[in-house]
Amino acid sequence: MIKIRDVSKKYSIGENAVSALLSVNLDIGDGEFVAVTGASGSGKTTLMNIMGCLDSPTEGVYMLGGEDVSRMSGRRLANVRNLKIGFIFQGYNLIPSLTARENVLLPLVYRKTPLRERERLADEALELVGLTHRASHRPTELSGGQQQRVAIARAVAAKPPLILADEPCGNLDSRAGADIMNTLRELNAAGRTVVLITHDERAAREAGRSVRISDGRIV
Repeated sequence: MIKIRDVSKKYSIGENAVSALLSVNLDIGDGEFVAVTGASGSGKTTLMNIMGCLDSPTEGVYMLGGEDVSRMSGRRLANVRNLKIGFIFQGYNLIPSLTARENVLLPLVYRKTPLRERERLADEALELVGLTHRASHRPTELSGGQQQRVAIARAVAAKPPLILADEPCGNLDSRAGADIMNTLRELNAAGRTVVLITHDERAAREAGRSVRISDGRIV
């Protein structure tokens, strides 16, 4: 699914160049559940942005599903993100004025999925995360754990092969966080490739493999 070869990422801050990643090499196979861990500032978020086609490497090659996305234009990267990647963020990023179902439907509208199919996919995704009975509720009427499950449903509704979860339990209590990790394991068991970005070593231990990054290098 993922092949990263000698990937570096540098940012210019004033007259200085800052290296966020240094010659990173990483393979993630189809159907793996991999945790990427590291302290704040270690480079794990930069690595996630590259894996998620939100950013491009300064040097090196990134292959996603056998396709070289390293030097794609912004428009082509957006298309890859839309078709191949589902994102789960710490902050949920739900639209407050929309119901849970409408939030899940929205990306399918952007994909121009036919009406009946997108309604079916949204309902299936809400059932998957156990929120069919809350489909008509808005985010303010849901708990933090329920909002995160809506975000997961939104991420997986279109059935992308890769799920990127960035600190998905960061705003949740331990019980809700355990529920979210269980949902990620179920998605992985159903065949999705899951990459978990986390500083939480306990969460990382629930993945099939853990990769630690420090000072921009995999250690």
